[in-house]
Amino acid sequence: MKFQSLFLAFTICTPAICTADYDLVINNGRVMDPETLYDNIANVGIKDGRIAAITKDTIKGKETINAKGLVVAPGFIDTHFHATDPFGQQIGVADGITTGMDLEHGAIHVNQWYDKKAEEGQLMNYGTTAIMIGARMAVHDPEVQLDGPYDISTILGKVNESAKDGTMGWAVTPSNVDQMNQVMKILDEDLRAGALGIGVGAAYMAKGLTTYEQFEAQRTAARYGRFTSAHTRFHMNGVTPTEAPIGVSEILANAMTLRAPLLVCHDNDYGWWENQEKLQLARAQGFNVWGEYYPFTAGSTAIAADFLKPELWEKANGNKYEETMYDPAMDKFYTKQEYLDMVTKEPGRLVIAFAPKRKAWLPMWLRTPGMTVASDGMPGFDSKGNLLPAGTDVRKYQGHPRVAATYSTTLELARQEGVPLMFTLAQLSYTSAKHLGDTGLQAMKERGRVQVGKIADLTIFDPDKIAPRATYKKGENALPPIGLPYVVIGGKIVVKNSVVQKVKAGQSIRFPVEEKGRFEPVTVNGWYGEHTINVPKVHDTEDNPVLKHR
Repeated sequence: MKFQSLFLAFTICTPAICTADYDLVINNGRVMDPETLYDNIANVGIKDGRIAAITKDTIKGKETINAKGLVVAPGFIDTHFHATDPFGQQIGVADGITTGMDLEHGAIHVNQWYDKKAEEGQLMNYGTTAIMIGARMAVHDPEVQLDGPYDISTILGKVNESAKDGTMGWAVTPSNVDQMNQVMKILDEDLRAGALGIGVGAAYMAKGLTTYEQFEAQRTAARYGRFTSAHTRFHMNGVTPTEAPIGVSEILANAMTLRAPLLVCHDNDYGWWENQEKLQLARAQGFNVWGEYYPFTAGSTAIAADFLKPELWEKANGNKYEETMYDPAMDKFYTKQEYLDMVTKEPGRLVIAFAPKRKAWLPMWLRTPGMTVASDGMPGFDSKGNLLPAGTDVRKYQGHPRVAATYSTTLELARQEGVPLMFTLAQLSYTSAKHLGDTGLQAMKERGRVQVGKIADLTIFDPDKIAPRATYKKGENALPPIGLPYVVIGGKIVVKNSVVQKVKAGQSIRFPVEEKGRFEPVTVNGWYGEHTINVPKVHDTEDNPVLKHR
C-alpha cells in the first residue's frame, strides 16, 4: 500500500502532460528514490532539465534510454571532491558522480573561482567552501602570492613555496588576535561571495591552529547558518592523550554550542565508532551534523601531513614506511629516509598511505546510518605534478583510484555484504543532499532525489554487475567501472554507453552573493565586556592573558 500511494503521487498529471514529448525519456528502469522509498519499474520523462513525469504510461522523447534491468538512481553527490579540474571531473563522472564539491578544503577568492568555473563550463555540478589553509597562508606566509582563485588543484604548489623559507607559517604558527581577525575576514568575504561553508584542514595545521581559532572559524560560518567541514586535528592518532576522537569532540562541541551545521571529513580511521555514536546522538537532538567515509584501506594526501610523521605514523601506529607509504608517480614505496628527504624537498607531493586496520572497519561503514560516501578524489596530476587536460587517456593518471572508483566500489561491497540497495543509495546521494539542503542550500533541496519537479541528475547502473576497475597499479588508477552505462546531469546525457561525452552540463552549487559581509572582529575589551562584569577598560595587546594565542 505504501508503494502504491507513492506511485500515485508520482503520476498525478494531466493527459496533456503525460502524453507530451520530453527532451529525454528513460524507459523500463527500476526507479529508486531514497527520500520517499519509492521503488518501482517505471518510465521517467525529463523536460527542461527537470523530472516531469514518473509513470507506467508510454511516453516519448527526443532522446530515449532503455533502462531495462538497470536502476535509475539519484545522481551521486560527492562532498569531498578535490578533482574539480576538467580531467578529474572526467574520471569522476564515469563513476556516477553528478555533483562534485570540495568541502574539506575548498578555495580562496571564491567569487573569482565560481566566475572562472562558469566561464570555462563544467562537465559536472561544482561547488566549494572557503579554504582556511589558504586564508592562514595569506596571513602567515605573506611571501606567497595568492592573487587569484586557488583550490587543491593549484594551491599545492603554493604549499611548496611557503616552505622555502624553512617555515610553513600557515601550518605551524599560532595566530594572535589581530592575525586571527585577518584570517576570519578573508573567510567571511568568501562566505559573502557564496561559499558553501568553511573547510578547515586542522590535521595539516595542528600545531598552528589554536582551539579558539577553530572555534572562531565555526562561528564565522555559523553567522551565515552554514557548515564547517573539518579534517580533524588528531586524525588517525590512536594514542592517549591525543586520540583522534578528541578532534571530533572539539568541533562537535563548537557546532552544538553555536547551533551550527558540521561535516566531519573522512571519518574512516581510529575512533570512527566513537565519533559516529556522538554524531548520531547529536542528530537525535536536532543538530545538523554528519560524517563521511570512502571504501578503501588506503588514503592519499600531501606527504608533509603531520599524521604521516614518524612520531605518529611509525611509533604510535606501528606502520613501516617501506610497506605503507607509496608514491604512485614513482611507482614505489618509500624508505623512511626517502620519506624524510621528500618532506623537505617537496612537502606538497601526493602519496598513498595504506592503513590495514580499515579492512575490518569497512563493512561497518556500509551499515552505519548517517554516514555518507565521499571520494576525497584528488586532481588529475601526471607524474610531474602537472594537471592533465580533459580527454587525456585515463591510463596516464597517477594517483589513488578513489577518484575513479569510490561509488562503484561502495555498490559492489554493499552487494557482497547484503546491504539494502536503498540504504546504499542514501549514503551515495540523498543523505548529503538532505544535510546540505537543511543549511538552506536550495541546489541541494532539488537534488539527491528521483521525484517529479526535481532536477534531473541521475545515475543509471546495473545493480548486479557494477564493479570498479581502477586499482593502485600504475596505468590502472583511473579506469572506469563496469555496469554503469549512463549518467544524466541537468537532463543532459554526460555518460552514454559508458563513454564520457563532451558536454558541459555542470551547474553552480552556491549560496546567493550577499551585498554585505557579516564579519565581527574579536577584541579583548569586547570579550571582557560581554563575558565578565564590572571590568575596567583594558588594553587590547598580545600580552593580555585573555585571547593571547601564544
